[in-house]
Amino acid sequence: MLAGMSRWEELTGGTSGEEYAARFAALAESGKDLHGEARFCAALVPPGARVLDAGCGTGRVMIRLAELGYDCVGVDLDDSMLAVARKNAPELTWLQADLAEFDPAALGIPADFDLVVAAGNIFPLLAPGTEPDAARRVAAALKPGGLLVAGFGLDRAHLPVPPSITLAEYDAYCAAAGLTLVDRFATWDAEPYDGGGYAVSVHRA
Repeated sequence: MLAGMSRWEELTGGTSGEEYAARFAALAESGKDLHGEARFCAALVPPGARVLDAGCGTGRVMIRLAELGYDCVGVDLDDSMLAVARKNAPELTWLQADLAEFDPAALGIPADFDLVVAAGNIFPLLAPGTEPDAARRVAAALKPGGLLVAGFGLDRAHLPVPPSITLAEYDAYCAAAGLTLVDRFATWDAEPYDGGGYAVSVHRA
C-alpha cells in the first residue's frame, strides 16, 4: 500500500466480512431499509449504465443496483468482504484492489464508467495520505460527464475512526482530479446538506 495499512485494516484486521454481512442481514430482518444508496444512484443514471462500486465491501449496494438493471463492477481491498460478495452474487464482477492504486486496464476492465459510488465511509477509511490518489484513480475511470458519488462521515459520531478528511479537502482532491462539485446532500435520501456530520457529495467529470 502507498502509505501503509488502511484505517479499515487497522479497525478490522481485514477479517470482518461475515460479521459485517450478518449485521446488515439483522438490520434487514428488522425491517430497516438498506437500499438508500442504490436508490440515490438510480436517480442519477438510467438502467444499463456502467457503475463502479468503489469499496464495495460485501456487495450490498452493488447487488441491488445489478437487480435494478445496472452493469456493475465492484472493487475492494478486503478479501474477507469480497468473499461474502462473491458467495452472494457469483455472477457479478468482484475485483480486489487498493483504490489508491486502482488501474482498470491492469484488472482487465474498461475505464468507461457512467458512475462511481463510494458508500460506507470509504474515503475516511483509506490509508492516511492516499485520499488524493484514490480520488484521482476513480475519477480516471469515469467517462466524460460521469459522476462520482461519495457519502462519508465528518465527525466522530458518524465514523468508526477519528475524523480524517474534511469536505474542503475532499473537494480539493476531486478538483485536482478534474471533477466539479454539482450537488451535496445530508443523507442518501437526498435531504439538503445542513453542515452536519455526514455528507453525500456528487462530482462530475
